[in-house]
This record gives sequence, structure tokens and C-alpha cells, in this order.
Amino acid sequence: MTVYSQIATNKAKTYLVMTIFILIFSGFFYFVGKYFGSPTPYFILGITISLLSTFGSYFFSDKIVLLTTGAKPANKKQFFDFYTVTENLAIADGLPMPKLYVIDDPSPNAFATGRDSHHAVVCATTGLLDRLDRAELEGVIAHELSHVKNYDILLSSIVAVLVGTLALIADWIMRSFWWGGIGRKRDNEEEGRSPLFFVLFIIVLILTPLIATIIQLAVSRRREFLADANGALLTRYPEGLAKALEKISGDPHVLATATTSTAHLFITNPFKKERVHSFISNLFSTHPPVEERIKILRSM
Repeated sequence: MTVYSQIATNKAKTYLVMTIFILIFSGFFYFVGKYFGSPTPYFILGITISLLSTFGSYFFSDKIVLLTTGAKPANKKQFFDFYTVTENLAIADGLPMPKLYVIDDPSPNAFATGRDSHHAVVCATTGLLDRLDRAELEGVIAHELSHVKNYDILLSSIVAVLVGTLALIADWIMRSFWWGGIGRKRDNEEEGRSPLFFVLFIIVLILTPLIATIIQLAVSRRREFLADANGALLTRYPEGLAKALEKISGDPHVLATATTSTAHLFITNPFKKERVHSFISNLFSTHPPVEERIKILRSM
């Protein structure tokens, strides 16, 4: 797959994900409304929120991600290596200089966000900038710039915002249902309601965020291998990224500001999972196994 075909694929996936999200979100609200006897108002509310979230995520996903992660603009004097490495690699790759942000956290990690190369942001934690040498930092930044060039950042940032929105709404409806709110307003109607419909309602509440998570996993794993390869091609030194991945994955710190909706953005899983290597754990991870990525890099 060429760079140009990858860009075209990511753009197409972006619009597909946005469309699927609108359908899932609207259908979710319709089903909730059906349960409470008001399908039309709930459907209108659902499609309104989904449209606002979708188009808002397209234009403001980078700002939302930076806000949720607690990132701050990087000072050139304080983070000189970060700035010069990114500047040099951006020039070498023919990209505009992205904005640089830093998260004050000891956990080493990094991500890129934005809607295109002219609105791109590369963000690193202080833990990563403190622990990596220049060659390793070059490997990480080259990886992130590959996400920028391939338009991975647009797709990933939109998914982060939409998955987070759906999870919040589903959680709010579930809490309201169990603790008063919408679940107790129609007691008389609920007495005559089919128990089967109640079971289906609960299943929908559980499955909708799960479907959103599956979409998140589907767009996040393969792109890491591609960014590793493209980053190694840019630096001409695959070992730099391989060593960086070893240090990042071996660090015990958990990134405090990471969430399940933004986890797929980072170069490695920001939640320090226990080292359980199994088909199931790998299947539901937002990232491919680090060991496999390192092995591929060292075979280049």
C-alpha cells in the first residue's frame, strides 16, 4: 500500500466512521425512546447530538483531546531537543512544523492529533522527553509524523471524541435508569411492559458502547505497524524506535490523564496492563503487541 492510497483510505474511513456513529447514536436513542414510550423526541434528540458531535469532532477534536489529556504548549527553550528533532524531521518529510505540546507526567508516551498536516499537533510526556536519548526521540517523533502524513490523526481524533461521547451518554442513561431519573417516571406504564423488551433495552445499553469500542480497535491497530515502518524509513534507523518502544513499554508508570476513548492515540497503551500474553488480551488491546512491533523493526 502506497502513502497516497493510505491517505485516501483513511479519509474514506473517516467519513464512514462518522456515518456509522450517526446511525448507531440515533438508533440507540430511538430504542431508548421506544422503551419509555417517546421514540420520536428521543430520536430527534439523538440525531441532533450525533450531528453536533460528529461535525464538532471534525473541527475541534484536537482541542478536545489536548484538553482532556492536560497538555500544555511546549516551550522551545525548555524542550529544545523535542523542538529541533520535530523541526528537522518535518522538513525531511516535507511537512509543515506541527504545534508541540507537553503533558507533565512521568509515564513516557506520545501522540499526534489534528485534522490535517496544517493543523497537526505532536504531544509528548515529560517522562518520555526525560528518558529517551536523541536517536530514540527521533524514532518516536518520526512515528508520530507518519500518523500526520497518513491522515491517521484525523481518523483517530474523531474516533476518540465520538467514542467518548457515546460512552458518556450511555453511562448517563444507565445511571438515570437505575437511580431515579428517567427510569421511575413511567412506573405505571412499565408494569404492563414486556419483560423481554426490558432485557433487550439493557442489552442495547451495554452493546452500544461496546460496538463503539470495536470501531475504535478496528481503526487503531494496523496503523501502528504502518507508522512504525514509515517512521523507520524517515530516520533510516529502525533501532532508535525499537529501543524507545522497549523503554516506554517497560516503564511502570500509568498516564494519569489517559482515558479509554483516547488510549488508541498514544504510541503505546497508556494503561500499564499486566503482562498477560494471550489471544483474548491482544484481541481487545488498542495496540498491537510491543514485542511484535520491536521484532518487525529489528528485522528491517
